[in-house]
Amino acid sequence: MLSKIGKKVMIFDGAMGTELQHFGLKAGDNPEELNITKKEILCTIHKNYIDSGADFITTNTFGANRYKLSEIKYSLNEVLMAAISNARESSNGKYVMLDIGPLGVLLEPLGTISFDEAYEAFKEIVLIARDHVDGFILETFTDIYELKAGVLAVKENSDKPVFSLMSFDETKRSLTGTTPRIMVEVLEGLGVDVLGVNCSLGPKELEPIVDEILAYSHTPVIVQPNRGLPCICHGETVYNLEVEEFDYYIKKFIQKGVSIIGGCCGTDPSFIKTISKYKNLDVVVLNNPYKTTVTSSTVLVDIENVKICGERLNPTGKKKLKEALINENYDYLVLEGIKQEKAGAHLLDLNVGLPKIDEPRIMREALKKIQEVVSLPIQIDSSNIEAIEQGVRYYNGLALINSVNGEYEVMDKIFPIAKKYGCVVLGLTLDNNGVPKTAIERFEIAKRIVNHAAKYGINKNKIIIDTLTLTASAEQGLVMETIKALKLVTEQLGVRTALGVSNVSFGLPKRVLLNKTFLTMAMNNGLNMPIMNPCEEEMMEAIYAYNVLANIDTNSQEYISKIVEGEKELPKSTSLSLFEIIKLGLKDEVKNATLKELESKDAMEVINNVLIKALNEVGVDFDKGRLFLPQLIMSAETTKEAFAVISEKFPKTGSEKGPIIVATVKGDVHDIGKNIVKVILESYGYKVIDLGKDVAIEKVVEAFNKYNPKAIGLSALMTTTVISMEQTILELKKINNMCPIFVGGAVVTKDIAEQIGADYYSKDALEFVEILEKVIG
Repeated sequence: MLSKIGKKVMIFDGAMGTELQHFGLKAGDNPEELNITKKEILCTIHKNYIDSGADFITTNTFGANRYKLSEIKYSLNEVLMAAISNARESSNGKYVMLDIGPLGVLLEPLGTISFDEAYEAFKEIVLIARDHVDGFILETFTDIYELKAGVLAVKENSDKPVFSLMSFDETKRSLTGTTPRIMVEVLEGLGVDVLGVNCSLGPKELEPIVDEILAYSHTPVIVQPNRGLPCICHGETVYNLEVEEFDYYIKKFIQKGVSIIGGCCGTDPSFIKTISKYKNLDVVVLNNPYKTTVTSSTVLVDIENVKICGERLNPTGKKKLKEALINENYDYLVLEGIKQEKAGAHLLDLNVGLPKIDEPRIMREALKKIQEVVSLPIQIDSSNIEAIEQGVRYYNGLALINSVNGEYEVMDKIFPIAKKYGCVVLGLTLDNNGVPKTAIERFEIAKRIVNHAAKYGINKNKIIIDTLTLTASAEQGLVMETIKALKLVTEQLGVRTALGVSNVSFGLPKRVLLNKTFLTMAMNNGLNMPIMNPCEEEMMEAIYAYNVLANIDTNSQEYISKIVEGEKELPKSTSLSLFEIIKLGLKDEVKNATLKELESKDAMEVINNVLIKALNEVGVDFDKGRLFLPQLIMSAETTKEAFAVISEKFPKTGSEKGPIIVATVKGDVHDIGKNIVKVILESYGYKVIDLGKDVAIEKVVEAFNKYNPKAIGLSALMTTTVISMEQTILELKKINNMCPIFVGGAVVTKDIAEQIGADYYSKDALEFVEILEKVIG
């Protein structure tokens, strides 16, 4: 299989869910259970796709995991083996790919399950299927962190190929804020065999997303669009995009370099038959340059020109940070990270190395806490191999490892880790003989690092070289050797460079003057990543000025913004207001801040003028793409903590609003969207009655009669359950004085909402609250 992928165009099959609908799948039926109870239907669907020209058959196992199958009578093993048997029986020798979808539950910090729990759930699937399939396809993921857990589960427990696909909306972001390019960087780093996009959008809407993937990928790309957007016709969910228009865009995708094509929701064998004419065409080769890139889940940083790595999360010489690490006071680390982000850092160095602490565990926990709030990429800085591996495994994004040096023993420990997780590595120009005196000797060590990395399959774009800053007070004559080495590495090795700038002034007066002069000299000789304190205003100004004079800052826009208009430094942790704490999502700080506010304000004033105001600002930032779902959820959860404090101190304020009933409709076991709505509603002070997922119509009616809600919110993710949503609404509308009914979910549109009789449609949780506030006051 892999010998052909990326060379000749290959064809995947089309939709499974909508085909099952055509064969009589009804709302409430479990699609995966049909592998056992309706074997002949599954075999027919698979055979129809093979007869239409598909090279790959996807098993009917998208929802087959321990979380989604908990309520059926068959075991996960029985479902998986039946599905594989059906596909293999019908495949006529074509490739059988085990389909793995999202688990249907959110990972921490957004949800309740840990990265390890997600990994184990995926591993369970892989261990059952690995000897019976030709490969694995992980598709329709909207959380890159969950997808990372899935990819690792496949690669660590199987030698079969792994295809990995995400879904994006029209903003070119996933649900949790990942861009197509970040997806490419993370998945290529993990070593997937094929990457791409499927579902959520039709081919026309996917084109800009496909273009971005193709602009950066060095890995074969797969695209599986929906058949446009769904609508309701005569009580059924249908897709109206004609096969000719679908084919038009598929042809464009292939001409641009897509290797594998197929269909998602709404497509059927006729669509696959039409596009099968492209099978075995030569694939357009992607000749994208390799860039030195690090990412979080939402922010990508190209290490080019000058990018600032904040140094304030390294305990060397920092008494308060040492105390925070010893006491596991992660709030202190988070606040230091926030300050550096606000000050203009592009990424942050994190070092937790202190004597007598469990560095691997502290590194893992510190990363988790910082990434809950701070969006910047992280440089994982340690001499402890286990701490590095723990860090890069649990990191959400593509990390930078600090560091290796010219000793082969060190490189042979770090490079396998870097290769496995796709990390960038910082290389120090020293070895067991110490720091060389001359620039040429340091250059030779840099070359040794680059050449040895290549033996592990690590390209030089994954290496950053630090030519090491020595103190002018002790080794004045060697300062210029650092600069000369920097220039040699830049010009002759063509790799990115870094320096710990402030070391140069140690032991001398007016340190900032020396630091910024040295920084300017270094930038002029190729320095890309100064490791420095971004809160030092003069240092930052030197960078802004350099970018103007070096023609990097076009029209001096950043210089004018930063120097003339200026930016306010984030207050110290002791002076953070409740408003700021809500916006930043600092749950552990909110209780004391709320109590302090209540000393001078009554409860309703705090709710309306602080909590709601802060949440509204967060909502504006979310709508404008300045922050994403993880930050939104953290702010919402923090607000809930504040409400809890207020309700305890003033139990009779009458501040709680509602109640509001929320439910995922019958037949649909996906409740991520509904859970997000619940959190946001509660953060605005609403009492929420959560009926859960796969909720029968009579249970919704019963809940209305019991709780007399102000509104009902219904969610659906699957096209097959939109009909169930319509039937639920019909029953509710029979009741006199029915409250407003809201609908939402991945497959629901404003048109569908009108067609099925809903009163209101909301595209996301914030819009739900916005409309709700207007409707019920």
